[in-house]
Amino acid sequence: MPSSIDILWFIPALPLLAAFIGAISTQRMRSVASGSALSAMAVSFGLSCIALKDALAAPGVHQVNNFSWVSVGTFNLQLGFLLDPLTAFMLVMVTFVGFLIFLFSTGYMKGDENYAKFFCYLSLFAAAMLGILVSNSLLLTFICWEVVGLASYLLIGFWFFKPEAAAAAKKAFITTRIGDLGFLIGLIWLHSISGTQLFYNNGEGFLETINLVEATAPALFAISAIGILLFCGAIGKSGQFPLHVWLPDAMEGPTPVSALIHAATMVAAGVFLMARVFPLLEFGSALTVVAYIGAITALLGAVIAVAQNDIKRILAFSTVSQLGYMMLAIGVGVWEAAIFHLLTHAFFKALLFLGAGSVIHAAHHEQDIRALGGLAPRMKITFATFSIGMMALAGVPFLFSGFWSKEAILHGAHTWSVSHIPFYIGLVAVVLTAFYMTRLMANVFFGKPRSHAVEHAHENNWVMTLPLTLLAICAILLGFLGTPAFPWLQAKLLGKDLSGALEFGKIFEGPGLMITSIVLVALGLGIGWAIYGFRKRERFGDADPLEKRFPGLWSALEHRLYFDELYAATILKTNSLLASFSDWLDRWIVDGAVQLVSKLGTLLGFINRDIDEQCLNAGFNETAEEIRGIGNTYSKAQSGDVHGYLRVMAWGFVAIVILVSIALNI
Repeated sequence: MPSSIDILWFIPALPLLAAFIGAISTQRMRSVASGSALSAMAVSFGLSCIALKDALAAPGVHQVNNFSWVSVGTFNLQLGFLLDPLTAFMLVMVTFVGFLIFLFSTGYMKGDENYAKFFCYLSLFAAAMLGILVSNSLLLTFICWEVVGLASYLLIGFWFFKPEAAAAAKKAFITTRIGDLGFLIGLIWLHSISGTQLFYNNGEGFLETINLVEATAPALFAISAIGILLFCGAIGKSGQFPLHVWLPDAMEGPTPVSALIHAATMVAAGVFLMARVFPLLEFGSALTVVAYIGAITALLGAVIAVAQNDIKRILAFSTVSQLGYMMLAIGVGVWEAAIFHLLTHAFFKALLFLGAGSVIHAAHHEQDIRALGGLAPRMKITFATFSIGMMALAGVPFLFSGFWSKEAILHGAHTWSVSHIPFYIGLVAVVLTAFYMTRLMANVFFGKPRSHAVEHAHENNWVMTLPLTLLAICAILLGFLGTPAFPWLQAKLLGKDLSGALEFGKIFEGPGLMITSIVLVALGLGIGWAIYGFRKRERFGDADPLEKRFPGLWSALEHRLYFDELYAATILKTNSLLASFSDWLDRWIVDGAVQLVSKLGTLLGFINRDIDEQCLNAGFNETAEEIRGIGNTYSKAQSGDVHGYLRVMAWGFVAIVILVSIALNI
């Protein structure tokens, strides 16, 4: 029987195959596209469970399968696959949550005319993320990383006929490219000093040899700089300050896309990368940068979420905040807690986004929480499951998973030897998280309906409620991993103690910290309910109570602290000025010089018109016709038709495969 490492590549390959099937499926084959996508994710989930079992059987042992990709002379560039508990847990999470989102999508996108294309893009997205998880090479990680960026562009702008969706897709793509440039520079720099891109390679991978680096100032500076450059990629993908601006606008895509991006795939990639290269980050000051950026992001996302009115946008800024918590955990040295929070967050955030999708679907695509209300008795399953997700996100003790993972992060921040500032910032974000989620719940589910869109709302069918129910169960049970009982259960059932990689029960070492956190959660819930729960329901369009009391501050938060306007006035304005200068240079300097030469030529032509003018004109005309014919022929290759380009590329790829097969006598 093949080992898990030998079949590991099947896990991303199956969704990639499903993406190909979806790409060639017509509208009549819509069930084939969705069926292949669901089947691929289901089989990948099964293989991921097998990989998890094998990884836990030998914790800390890195099973690798490396192979040569490019070999020229003495230069040999290798790629590879990797299996360890970190990879295995992430594989199970992505495939399970992804499968539920895919299932939900079959109901949510049922009437869309591009149904098959949607599942093609979803499968491509999942395949790229799974490729990141199994990669044993920073280069292969970067390749899959860029495919994730492409798939996110396609999904966010899926409803491209909406100008907002097209703009959001472009914004996400360009913003994340800024971070990816830092990632690429760090990757090249790392290869130049280590000679390899492999994480592990029988003692020769760069994570295995990092401890052998001499602690000299130049070496520490180089490693710190590389770590920060890699973190730039994570800043872009995981929506950290100051590149967080794309993540809320990603809500313009279909709701299942929002769930997939914010829960299981794209935003998780940055946190996973930082956890994977954590031994590299420990040198120099890289972790300090990560910690402070994470703390700022956690507070920034929570503050802005308070004044948002779009249900999906509130959840989007909560994702920004929670990702900040994860980066804070990595920065203070408890990357295990970051991954634990990443896992719990994936389940309850997918639950919240799909719950929001259920509400939007039932309320005729109304997303403004001020226009909703009174949905609790009309959508009982959605209300119950959404409430569980809300309490997990807010950190309500002790039943909900978000409490345990958040406490693990706060404990790590409290014991950080460098500074307590990130810890206090995290505590403020705890209060704000509980507050804005209470505001959301009170406006959406309680009181009376405040618009006609809600009056006839009813619960959706089982295809949409079943994923909500399963995710709600996981949002509760997954917290068990963070209790002191889990290591004990491991020892009893498996006969060995695996708590070294998974023990988060150390939070009990500081009961005062836990009590403080619980009090802050209760404070946020209480203030939120006092303002929004007990007040008389107002008409749609009336100002928020906080808006009435603090109009200036509310306006700033509602406009996301004017980050978009700031970037438009600085970066975009500078780029526009440079573009205008380039246009002027092209029109008046380059074209002007050409026109001057042309006019001189015309003048000379008049002077020499007596020298066989007709013969020369005939010769010039023939030459012009020949040049024009050549231009027309080559212009057909630049028609602007993307489908035509892709068709030619596909046939070219087939031709290359055939030629290589003939050359190798295959």
